[in-house]
Amino acid sequence: MTTVKTLLGLPGLRLRPLAGADLLDRPVTRIYVTELPDPGRYLSAGELVLSGLLWWRRPGDAEPFVAALARSGAAALAASGADSGGIPADVVDACARHRIPLLEVPTDLSFSVITEQVVLALAAASDSARKRLQAAADAPVETLLERASAELGLPCWVLSGLGRVIAGAAALPLPAEDVVRRYAAREPGPLTVLPVEGRQAVPWLIAAGGPLSTTQAELAEELAGLIGVTRARTAPAEAELPAEARVVALRTEGSDESRDVLRELLPDGLLLESTGDTSYAATTAQPSTLELSTVEPLLRATRILCGVSEPAPRTEAWETARYAVGVAARRPGRVVVVPAADVAAHQLLLAGAPDGVRAALRRRVLGPLLAYDAEQHTDLVHTVRVFLECSGSPTRAAKALHVHVNTLRYRIGRAGELLGADLTEFTDQLDVYLALRAGDEGG
Repeated sequence: MTTVKTLLGLPGLRLRPLAGADLLDRPVTRIYVTELPDPGRYLSAGELVLSGLLWWRRPGDAEPFVAALARSGAAALAASGADSGGIPADVVDACARHRIPLLEVPTDLSFSVITEQVVLALAAASDSARKRLQAAADAPVETLLERASAELGLPCWVLSGLGRVIAGAAALPLPAEDVVRRYAAREPGPLTVLPVEGRQAVPWLIAAGGPLSTTQAELAEELAGLIGVTRARTAPAEAELPAEARVVALRTEGSDESRDVLRELLPDGLLLESTGDTSYAATTAQPSTLELSTVEPLLRATRILCGVSEPAPRTEAWETARYAVGVAARRPGRVVVVPAADVAAHQLLLAGAPDGVRAALRRRVLGPLLAYDAEQHTDLVHTVRVFLECSGSPTRAAKALHVHVNTLRYRIGRAGELLGADLTEFTDQLDVYLALRAGDEGG
């Protein structure tokens, strides 16, 4: 990393500090020459600003110039007093007040020589930084990030597309999920964010604590490549879970990303099965709707659906999660998470029954009614379902179906005759309702 102090040691430049001697460890990322009275709109953080002070005419002129340097985060001001009879005290005072290192350039030294020397120093430092970073290619992500932060002179983080901090020593200046959302929406922010290379559906991101110069951006891209290689060669650890654990079913509609999303969502989980758009994993964790909502804009999937069981024996938990993700599919929203608590007890009982058993139950109980509807082009099955879901209330059911209550009573009576059941009796109602729900997706 090139610092202001580095420039003081360059042979032949003979730069002399006049202010900010305690700030010479600031990193320098590029050089910028200007004679504008207020160059603020053109400045970037980390720049060495080189000026012949042609903008200075009288005391007070230094304030807007130096204030602009301070606002932009300039590394230092290198000034020549060849055309101003030396460095004005006004400039020295302004630099001290705004904490901008001020370096005096010898009057006999050409700006082209300074520019050439600084550019060569920056290029050499960049090449050395890249080599030092490459030398740590086999190191863990945390080590790579620590090396890169030191070379860039900026705090850096590695984030998951789910909005988690993978590595980074300092505290993020804003929540990780906000960083990911800004990146997905291409909104500007206080951090520079770029993707880690890799083919995983859920990307990792590098966030640097400020704007990057061209040289810094090249080093950050080198870091992205190295971390991508490290991520690819790091195999998920085999999880050891208790006999009773949650099962999470995750579906990515319109894509085959479910496996990658589930692995990233549950790094300590055990992948059980993956069929492309739907994957299952056992875990002791509770998936976060916030994490799935954060990553959704980065995926090809049109929707993310998730069903979560309670801790239970594996087969039971699997069936519960399978049913819950089916419930999620019937709910609106781009990201839907359905925990087992949102699924009624009778639904869980049906979910645990094999498909053949559910089909047989539906045929045995509802067969005559289904046949009647098919022959007469009626929909008594729907009438019965609405009636039972209205707790057997003729008044409520008639209102829901937009028919007269007497019409409703007649239809229910006819349906009862066909079924050989009394639909005003609880046990008959229970049998018929379970048979009706047995035909629903997922049980």
